[in-house]
Amino acid sequence: MRIYSTETVEKVDEEVELAGWVDARRDHGKLIFIDLRDKNGIVQLVFNAKDEKLWKIAEELRPEWVIRVKGKSAKRPDNMVNDELPTGKVEIAVSELDILSRSETPPFPLDTDGYDIDEEVRLKYRYLDLRRRRLQQNLRIRSKLVNEMRKALFEEGFTEIETPLLTKSTPEGSRDFIVPSRLNPGKFYALPQSPQQYKQLLMVAGFERYFQIARAVRDEDLRADRGFEHTQVDIEASFLNRDDFMKIDEGIIVKAVEALGYRFKDKPFPVFTYDEAMEKFGSDKFDLRTPEEKKNGALAFAWVVDFPFFEKTDDGKWTFTHNPFSMPKEEFLQSLLDGKNIEKILTTQYDMVCNGLEVGGGSIRAHRPEILRAVFKVMGYEDEMIDEQFGHMLEAFKYGAPPHGGTAHGVERLVMALTGEEYLREVQAFPQSSSGRTSVMDAPSEVDKKQLDELGLELKKTKKK
Repeated sequence: MRIYSTETVEKVDEEVELAGWVDARRDHGKLIFIDLRDKNGIVQLVFNAKDEKLWKIAEELRPEWVIRVKGKSAKRPDNMVNDELPTGKVEIAVSELDILSRSETPPFPLDTDGYDIDEEVRLKYRYLDLRRRRLQQNLRIRSKLVNEMRKALFEEGFTEIETPLLTKSTPEGSRDFIVPSRLNPGKFYALPQSPQQYKQLLMVAGFERYFQIARAVRDEDLRADRGFEHTQVDIEASFLNRDDFMKIDEGIIVKAVEALGYRFKDKPFPVFTYDEAMEKFGSDKFDLRTPEEKKNGALAFAWVVDFPFFEKTDDGKWTFTHNPFSMPKEEFLQSLLDGKNIEKILTTQYDMVCNGLEVGGGSIRAHRPEILRAVFKVMGYEDEMIDEQFGHMLEAFKYGAPPHGGTAHGVERLVMALTGEEYLREVQAFPQSSSGRTSVMDAPSEVDKKQLDELGLELKKTKKK
């Protein structure tokens, strides 16, 4: 039965079976040393020239070949101990060797951090790039973080519910990716920018506490911490005010992050109003760490509250700053309903920031139809358009919608904060390039004319911008 590299320290003087990749090879004349890499780490294999048949096979081995070995786990000589490795006190005296797969020389080194390698090349060979120890660690941290957040949410009485990937195109802040319908020619689905409307409908349905590890897709301009796709821990709860929800949400983050062994600069998280943040830091995504704290891995979480509900667009119209489904603060509700003093209306929006990154954001929601309708009225929507775009929400709110609110935590940005990575691609398995192309697979790409005909689509040639 195969075991993992790190288990060999508990199997001294026992026969073991291992499998993995050749990480490095060292030829010392009558001894060949191979570092075998698996998902848990590295262990040293030893081949002795006295076994001529085995030696001949071992001489062939090269980095990234896949092998299976059997042998005895033995203590290393004292002068050969490597304290930098969990397995540094043992080595495997190999008695059997099978070459499972050979590898060509990789297009770039895998024993570096990889930052200096061209992005397009790294993403073309992402399956090789992911063998890098740094990326392996980042994705394992990501997995553990999501698991710990899921456990904390279950402990708080939340129910995990999936919502559809094919939905309706509605204005939510970014451009939608749209999907043509074969059964309804000329009509389209949209991929969800977030599960926003569905999770509010789940509150109307009486679930009270919902969460989902949700994929969100947005056709927006790309930057270091933003891609077309991301994952969010999406949360919604009923019968809570803003302070109640922030307390629960903060507790979930603290429990999950501390379970991974990280420490916080401040607990509870400090709270700043939007105006205070802009005056003190010049940004609502600030970093509270001192230079020394940046070196020792402290996590400086904070809240930002009391955002303006609306802002002016370039053409002089009003649009929402965060989310059209938000509730104004109580003292501004009548102004919203009357359509007056729009620039002074503050919303119940709350953002969570960490080390200069926005790692979560949400609000208490409008749960009465007249409030939601008033928001879109401020933005210049006529009743007919409001009913066409959001009639399903307005209808649902007529049937006893509870007060509710929620948030969404960007998994990638949380992991960037934990690991100190500066780019989204370093914490995703298969990210897009800065030009929007997919890893490994050549997309976006053209599709067969037969597919277009089935969908009733005809392409119009346009010049590249």
